[in-house]
Amino acid sequence: MKFLNDLRSLDRNNIGGWPQSIKIFFTVLLFGLIVLLGWYLYINDQQDELATLQGKEQQLKQEFSTKQAKAVNLEALQQQLDEMQDMLRQLLRQLPSRTEMPELLVDVSQTALSAGLETDLFQPGAERPKDFYAEKPIQLRMTGTYHQFGTFISGVASLPRVVILTMHDVSLTPKGNTGQLVLQGTVKTYRYLEDEESAEAKAANAVSGSKKAKNGGRK
Repeated sequence: MKFLNDLRSLDRNNIGGWPQSIKIFFTVLLFGLIVLLGWYLYINDQQDELATLQGKEQQLKQEFSTKQAKAVNLEALQQQLDEMQDMLRQLLRQLPSRTEMPELLVDVSQTALSAGLETDLFQPGAERPKDFYAEKPIQLRMTGTYHQFGTFISGVASLPRVVILTMHDVSLTPKGNTGQLVLQGTVKTYRYLEDEESAEAKAANAVSGSKKAKNGGRK
């Protein structure tokens, strides 16, 4: 009761004259408020940091799961890659070799004649080696009916070696009112490179790529 009476009778203008018990009470109260405020601010910052770390933890867990799945399947993927490379090598071996290419070009030309096509131009160009194959462009101009072109394509497909002809800037236009078509432009055929040729081609392409990169970097 005395404490409450002292509290009611406090003179705000004379803090120094307050009873000792009142001074101690307000000192403890002020200290408690400061500690409470500091604790609240500190805990609030910690909670924000905790939420950030929890989000990062989930992200790291997801990355770990993804990498773990890749690591588990790495051996199987490597085996599949080796099998695909073996299949590619086998397919490439079905393409004509360097010694077979001249004969192949003759066979393609003879196939066109056998189909009844009029060959005005059949001019092979310089060979262009790539990493594991070489392409040979052929400029041509042929005239014939739709049926004759179909026979020609069928004949090329039935040659002993796999022959791939890709069209580049090729046009097929009617020849007046004769019912015939004119095929002209450039086609490319391909052969596989031997191991030594492939190594040389890769080295040459690497040098060429390096020169282009240097030239591109000049101002």
